[in-house]
Amino acid sequence: MPLPDLLIIVGMSLACALVVGALGLLALRLLHRRPLIVQLCVVVLASVVSLAAGVLAVALAMYISPHDFLVVVTVTSVSAVVSVGVALLLGLRIARAGDELRRLTHAIGDGALVDEHPSVSPSAEFEALADELAETSHRLAQAREEVQAIDASRRELVAWISHDLRSPLSGLRAMTEALEDGLAADTARFHHQMRLQVDRLTSLVDNLFELSKISSGTLVLNLEPLSLHDLVSDAAAELAAVAQAKSIVLVERTSPDHTLVGDARELSRVVSNLLMNALEHTPTGGEVRISTVQDAEGVTLSVQDSGTGIAEEDLHRIFDPGWRGTHARTPIDGIVGSSGAGLGLAIVRGIVEAHQGRISATNETTGCRFDVRLPSGSAG
Repeated sequence: MPLPDLLIIVGMSLACALVVGALGLLALRLLHRRPLIVQLCVVVLASVVSLAAGVLAVALAMYISPHDFLVVVTVTSVSAVVSVGVALLLGLRIARAGDELRRLTHAIGDGALVDEHPSVSPSAEFEALADELAETSHRLAQAREEVQAIDASRRELVAWISHDLRSPLSGLRAMTEALEDGLAADTARFHHQMRLQVDRLTSLVDNLFELSKISSGTLVLNLEPLSLHDLVSDAAAELAAVAQAKSIVLVERTSPDHTLVGDARELSRVVSNLLMNALEHTPTGGEVRISTVQDAEGVTLSVQDSGTGIAEEDLHRIFDPGWRGTHARTPIDGIVGSSGAGLGLAIVRGIVEAHQGRISATNETTGCRFDVRLPSGSAG
């Protein structure tokens, strides 16, 4: 074919394609709010019409016979119809899949758990999107359960704190009124009881402040080398009178060689809270065992009481703020705030985790054992 004729054919085809393409873009702009199937048909029609226009324009320019021209028109028309039909089928599948995904999204918004996929998946992208929606529904369901558990724990904590604040305040009010009215025969005893109630309030407020620092991530550790043996000995000595009053035997199995890097004040609170918890749940005449074990990675502190243990369904809740294994309100004599609003173990967990450690609780044949695992090196 001569070069001039080839250039004419290319020019005519290009002109037809540009005109039809411009019209197709204009149609897409006007129909941008229409369903995807309509826009898909416009794209297919633009491609087919562009090809057909170029073929027909070249055929007319070639002065072929009317019969041959009719053949070209027929073949082009049939191809256009088939192409549009295929586009319609694909568009219908995409539209149905879109409706299914919209329904699934609406169900997820209503809190439903989604495991199904669209009945007709036109492509791998739609399949992946459906899988992601199902995974999202599971994550949202888990998040809702966690939020509900936290909210229930918060309401329980507020109720218990309100009760624990009201009890000493009511006692203080009654004793001050008795003193004001001159009805207190033994004022020294009244003053002593008032001091105990104030100490209980102070302990509760201190625990709340400590828990708020842990929860907000503002707890600052003063790290230094220390002996876990010394911390256990000091806590046991402080609570020895309480143990003796209940005829509870404190068994210490520690070694001065069991050392680590940590905050002495905060770890003392950990040991004291665990011992206090063990004394509360050990019956009269029982035994509380405290032991430490050290290896190459860290130190393990174990505190075991000889009580009735913890219900298996409650083991995952014992470190939640506000949770208590008993509804008893009477504190142990000599332990200020020993029956607080269920903050002791929550504070213990926060301090241990701040030291990059971990804590666990396990029921034994008699009683419950708490294991605190702390790294030997400094915390982050």
